[in-house]
Amino acid sequence: MIDALQCLIAVVEHRSLSRAAVQLEMAVSSVSRKLDALEAQLGARLLVRSSRHVVLTDAGERFLPRARNILAELAEGQAAVQETESEPRGLLTITAPAGFGRLHVAPAIATFLRRYPRLQVDLHVSDSVVDLAARRVDVAVRAGVLPDGDLVATRLVPQNRVVSASPAYLARHGWPASPEDLLNHQCLSMVGKSPRAWWRFEGVNQNQPLDVKSALRCDDTDTLMHAAIAGAGLVHLANWMVSGAIVAGKLVPVFPMAPLQRDVSAARHDPAASAIHAVHMPGRSNQAKSHLLIDHLREYFGDPPYWDVAMEAAGAGERRAPA
Repeated sequence: MIDALQCLIAVVEHRSLSRAAVQLEMAVSSVSRKLDALEAQLGARLLVRSSRHVVLTDAGERFLPRARNILAELAEGQAAVQETESEPRGLLTITAPAGFGRLHVAPAIATFLRRYPRLQVDLHVSDSVVDLAARRVDVAVRAGVLPDGDLVATRLVPQNRVVSASPAYLARHGWPASPEDLLNHQCLSMVGKSPRAWWRFEGVNQNQPLDVKSALRCDDTDTLMHAAIAGAGLVHLANWMVSGAIVAGKLVPVFPMAPLQRDVSAARHDPAASAIHAVHMPGRSNQAKSHLLIDHLREYFGDPPYWDVAMEAAGAGERRAPA
């Protein structure tokens, strides 16, 4: 039965018996016989098979998610048994925001796997907030999104925002002495939900966003950072994103770092809230391994986080406008 379910899923994913057979390291005839046996056992036709394509029937469409769940539950059951061993093993599925995932989670995972060589990790980087139950995700790293009611959150690191610009831009246009001076500069902004909120500063303009000029707007923060490095204007981005460019001298911080968002009620819906969290669902069979990962992330990032330490060591926090 298990082999037949694996054959069904492989055939659907590859839309071909021959390609599924290659993945499963089986003969095409063996794959076909297992599918025939599964359909006979269920008393329903699951696939319409021809020499050119494979299509799910209505019964197949209804059965496929259940087949996936059966295999996933089996894998989790095996993992739960294996967790009694001294050395953790098995698969962890993780999601992380694209930028933070590339810059900081992926290197942390590399050291995690060296520490626990019998573990495997599926890492998905995306700025979409996924449903952990539906996607069977063990740990989600989230920037500025507080967990839903049934999720457990662990605060990994605080998140601060830095106003910065390239040395060339500041040489051409001058150095803003206060946030209000940003009204006389080009400020690179986000396109999308509440883009003006990107230029909000505590205690400035009655805590309302400044109506800055933005000749360039974009829906990707990494692109905005590279535009700032090229001299297009000032950016107001997370410390973990710009620290490398600041340490390298490609960007210069013009004001002290400030928390992204101190209003917890607003932070629940604000993509620029003030911390990086790891969230997971309680009661999952992979919970022990999930805690290993979360503890490793906290240790790897450090307190204060290593990107802030690097900026401080480079003297970034002491930079001032030229006299």
